[in-house]
Amino acid sequence: MTRRLALLGAALLLLILALPLAALLLRSGPAAIASGLAHPLVGPALRVSVVTSAASLGIIVLTGTPLAWLLARGSGRILAALEALVQLPIVVPPAVAGVAMLLAFGRRGLLGAALGGSLAFTPLAVVLAQVFVSAPFYVQAGAIAFRDLDPRLLVVARSLGASPARTFFRVALPLSAPGLAGGAAMAWARALGEFGATLMFAGNLPGRTQTLPLAIYAALEDDVRVAQALSLVLVAAAAALLVVVRRAAPALTRARSRPWP
Repeated sequence: MTRRLALLGAALLLLILALPLAALLLRSGPAAIASGLAHPLVGPALRVSVVTSAASLGIIVLTGTPLAWLLARGSGRILAALEALVQLPIVVPPAVAGVAMLLAFGRRGLLGAALGGSLAFTPLAVVLAQVFVSAPFYVQAGAIAFRDLDPRLLVVARSLGASPARTFFRVALPLSAPGLAGGAAMAWARALGEFGATLMFAGNLPGRTQTLPLAIYAALEDDVRVAQALSLVLVAAAAALLVVVRRAAPALTRARSRPWP
């Protein structure tokens, strides 16, 4: 009886997860997809999404890696509070994030008023919104990866004369590559699919701040075929990302197990 209930619950959840994707695929024939992708809305939205998500991922990796290392190697109430602050955007509703960013970077915001201008409704606003919502995924994964390191390896490297920077780049970073790569993939996927904070803070300006999710939102009011085609693009990107991560994980794990030079 217990097994049947477990199977029933699992089947119900799988149906909820799979049915929308199946409907998207089945209701979108090749002709409809081709027609949707040929719409003038698609090209600019795709360009904005690729450029802004790549920029946000670069910022996240460059700034999030040292932060993850700091959180992993330190302790105390201050670092615990910082880690909670980093994780907070995960649970903050996107609309709230957008309003908060307007109050911080808008014309009358804290930083906007100090600079005498507004960052809102610009391509930079798209990047900032994506960084805000997706950085926690990378920092969390990076901190977990760094905490999993055997501290004896770091002690040995330091005892052999390696500087803290050399120990980090030659020992800690290569050995933590699987976790960092997975976190970067999750952060990029979250940035690519960001909608609410971008809409509130950057607006929905075609060719300027309109990303693929915002283009889907706009297309639903005019041409459902465009929305379906763009949705399939995002689903295909997410599926390809999962395939790459799953295939790269064994190789990265083998590299992690090799002795460091």
